[in-house]
Amino acid sequence: MSIKNVVFDFGGVLIDWNPRHLYENVFTDKSEMEFFLQNVCSFEWNLKQDAGRPLSEGTEELQRQFPNYKREIDMYYKDWPKMLGGEIFENTRLIKPLKAKYRLFGLSNWSKETYPIAYKKYPIFEQLEGIVLSGQEKKIKPDKDIYNILLKRYHLKASESLFIDDNMANVVAAIEIGFSGIHLGDGIRLEEKLINMGIL
Repeated sequence: MSIKNVVFDFGGVLIDWNPRHLYENVFTDKSEMEFFLQNVCSFEWNLKQDAGRPLSEGTEELQRQFPNYKREIDMYYKDWPKMLGGEIFENTRLIKPLKAKYRLFGLSNWSKETYPIAYKKYPIFEQLEGIVLSGQEKKIKPDKDIYNILLKRYHLKASESLFIDDNMANVVAAIEIGFSGIHLGDGIRLEEKLINMGIL
């Protein structure tokens, strides 16, 4: 069946979000920064806030666990806007030509407390017809429930939808439901992929 809908993840696809943008100016030792981001303010810890846990609760819990990094942990959400490196223009410039032919949506693991900061900063979000956020739904990719929330809310068919994400597990989950999928791994150019699929 032909594609009628294109669904974007945000971080790593449309927006350059990376904690290193902040912490490179906090830690003088790069290896300590990497230790901190792998073991203290880790991907797994941040994901709990993306799943709906209040930022204050996540912060306080981690500060009790790692009192030596109390200041650095506090900065994670206090200075969160500094983690935004801007739009990924090679991808966001495709929104306009895609919107002329398809319905466009967003499906992202993102805290409901930090997302409004990015929404106000980047007008690109306004170009999407609808957005489903993990922090609002309290479901996170690759849980199939959140994909089904998107489909049901906007009356979409998975077989008519293309899902784009930089996380392979999230793309696999979408494909298992019936979406077409693009994994934006290292060195993959979205425009090239879309042209090869006949989308652009």
